[in-house]
Amino acid sequence: MYTIDKREIQEAIEAADVALEHLYRAKKSLSSASGWGLLDTFGGGFISGLIKHAKMGDAEAEINAAKKALERFSKELRDVNGYSSIHINGLLTFGDLFCDGFLMDVIVQSQIGKAKRDCEQAIKQVTKIKHDLQAMLR
Repeated sequence: MYTIDKREIQEAIEAADVALEHLYRAKKSLSSASGWGLLDTFGGGFISGLIKHAKMGDAEAEINAAKKALERFSKELRDVNGYSSIHINGLLTFGDLFCDGFLMDVIVQSQIGKAKRDCEQAIKQVTKIKHDLQAMLR
């Protein structure tokens, strides 16, 4: 394997690591928001609602950072022979997590759950590609 090929693979792996870091942080924030959301749904009061929204904001910030990291990962993959952005495109379409004006806590809980599942799926896909890239270096 040529040195340039190894360098391109290593850059893609590094980009995957950054994306995974943000995805794991987003998942953690979503899990926390979900817990506070359940409390809020069943009468937790004003404070639990504030904490839930703060955790949702944390998750949204991490998802936005993950999107940027996934775009970089996709770009780095294009430099690796045998890969293209097609392998990662589905992850770049993470839907917007929340919008203002939800009236019912149940709807918010549903959105949190969906975002968490999307995040978990992205983690699985990036991890698989990263393992494939690591195998190419052996």
